[in-house]
Amino acid sequence: MGMSTGKVTVDGHVVEINDARNILEVVRRAGIKLPTFCYHSELSVYGACRMCMVEVEGRGLVASCSTPPADGMVIHTSTPRTRRLRRMIIELLLANHDRECTSCGRSGSCKLQQLARQMGVTEVRFGQRDKKMPVDNTSPALVKNPNKCILCGDCVRMCKEVQGLGIWDFAFRGSKTQVTTAFGKPLQEVACVSCGQCVAVCPTGALTVKSEVDKVWDAIHDPDKVVVVQVAPAVRVAIGEEFGLLPGEKATGQMVAALRKIGFDRVFDTLFTADMTTIEEGMELLGRLEKGGRLPLFTSCCPAWVKYAEQFHADLLENLSTCRSPQQMFGSLVKKHYAREIGRSPEQVVCVSVMPCTAKKFEARRPEFTTGGVPDVDFVLTTMELAQMIKEAGIVFNELEPEVFDNPLGMGSGAAVIYGASGGVMESVVRFVAAQQSPGDVGRVDFYPVRGIQGIKEAELEIGGQNLKLAVVNGLANAEKLINRIKSGEAFYHAVEVMACPGGCLGGGGQPYPNNTASRLGRMKGLYALDRAEQLHRPQDNIFVTRALERWFGGPANANTHQALHTRYYPRRRISGKPVEVSDRREERPVEVAVCVGTNCYLKGSYDILNKFMTLARQMGIADYVHLKGTFCLEHCDRGVSIKVNDEIITNVTLDNAEEVFRTKIAIKAEPPWVV
Repeated sequence: MGMSTGKVTVDGHVVEINDARNILEVVRRAGIKLPTFCYHSELSVYGACRMCMVEVEGRGLVASCSTPPADGMVIHTSTPRTRRLRRMIIELLLANHDRECTSCGRSGSCKLQQLARQMGVTEVRFGQRDKKMPVDNTSPALVKNPNKCILCGDCVRMCKEVQGLGIWDFAFRGSKTQVTTAFGKPLQEVACVSCGQCVAVCPTGALTVKSEVDKVWDAIHDPDKVVVVQVAPAVRVAIGEEFGLLPGEKATGQMVAALRKIGFDRVFDTLFTADMTTIEEGMELLGRLEKGGRLPLFTSCCPAWVKYAEQFHADLLENLSTCRSPQQMFGSLVKKHYAREIGRSPEQVVCVSVMPCTAKKFEARRPEFTTGGVPDVDFVLTTMELAQMIKEAGIVFNELEPEVFDNPLGMGSGAAVIYGASGGVMESVVRFVAAQQSPGDVGRVDFYPVRGIQGIKEAELEIGGQNLKLAVVNGLANAEKLINRIKSGEAFYHAVEVMACPGGCLGGGGQPYPNNTASRLGRMKGLYALDRAEQLHRPQDNIFVTRALERWFGGPANANTHQALHTRYYPRRRISGKPVEVSDRREERPVEVAVCVGTNCYLKGSYDILNKFMTLARQMGIADYVHLKGTFCLEHCDRGVSIKVNDEIITNVTLDNAEEVFRTKIAIKAEPPWVV
């Protein structure tokens, strides 16, 4: 840690230390923007790129990001030596980099490209790497191109420190070093939740969002299709950044006008179904409070959080709200009801959503959100992809006259606007529940304790004579901390909001660069400004939503809404792997037995059960007829040890009932027949 007080001299100017953690912070306070690749104030210090080197009198060259300041230091940031070394570092990085800049998705926002220009690098004196590594595009949301990776480690630290997942890490040594997944597996086979935070911090095109722009253009130009688009709250306070506006500046009207010019037949607002989600989730919370249902109630709007819970906390899935996210509620309404009202079949209507979130691409492909082979949401565009389409179409965004969303699915309340900020969903539910439980008009409810970008926020609120304990978290590492406190009995809450991305949806992986704390704070400020300007404050004030619930479902929170607007979740394997063979197979058609040896089942005794099965097979003389193997996960983590016998999955196997299971489920199927 650096000194809390004292002074240093930076390029001849005296600067106060004032609790600066490192020389880099002091230098930036002096108005000097040192170049960096691997430094992020939200992440641990790595000090690998050495772009931020300075000369300290008496100490020579030091990395400013990892060197604490000391009283009396004399620092030189721009000397012949530091400039020469920075340019050489850029050249070395470029020599090891796929320099297809004109066709790269990060061209124009690539930090390597920007610093090469800033450092005046016009040629690369080192030979370019000739070995090409395969691109991983197996994920529905992200694309990894290792040929563009500069080994800055930003994605590694973001995934481990902020999300607590550790999907990325360094492998191999020397010139063969690369950032990869566990065992080098494709992204779709590991525990990635598609949050896109690795994309948000990647300085190059090594990690990018998987584009669906061309597919959307094809749909727009298909004369047989009606193409409707919905836009999430956080997009309207970020899209302007791509056209010179500041983070948080309102660009809703210009965005709607641009979408119509692009060619969408109807331009709707996800605020509509955000209000619907609040009503359904609020009723769900009230029902659990009144009937003694499972608590806390966790929100389920964030698909990255839902996948995380499915992979790591299967025992909490019954605690998740059954409400679909606003995106998926909207898709359900469009395909099942709106299409019919305009005289079209679900196949003839293409539903496109514009989201700040990359995980929404994964969510849209979940089988639960498909009816008769037709997905409720066909394509998901991120904020950046929409900006690309606007630019492709040659639209001058800042000269557009503002337009309004189409109705009936284009009206939303202020409670829906703030869905884009951490704490927004909780505050929306509070507004709804407060009005439902309190007689008379409760007036405007602004619940400040859940606002802000802090990782964990706690609040208490008395509604209808009951004291409700609430928690709001953003970042999955923070979610894990809170869940551990809940499971240990250290903390209790009635409701918990979880958002995977820092700051909530406004910090999603599909938002414009730079997606840093300053940008997130600006977007958050913009959302709350829009909330204050809205005439409708609570979701039940939105007559378009209440009328739709009555017309299409006979009201809220009933069997009809549960079928169309709700869902359920399932345990999900964290990593796909080849089974571990534990017995020889000498017969052509043995009984195939796989025992889960994943973490949950291992802790419940799966290895002892596997050994028990091996012993019983030998004792009964059927070892040649039973093919035993260990597998990573059978996706039933909440039901004890799971095994698979041929195509049948059997759960709740214990050491006590292992022999009975073996005799009745395995031995009986072994050939030749024998007496059990």
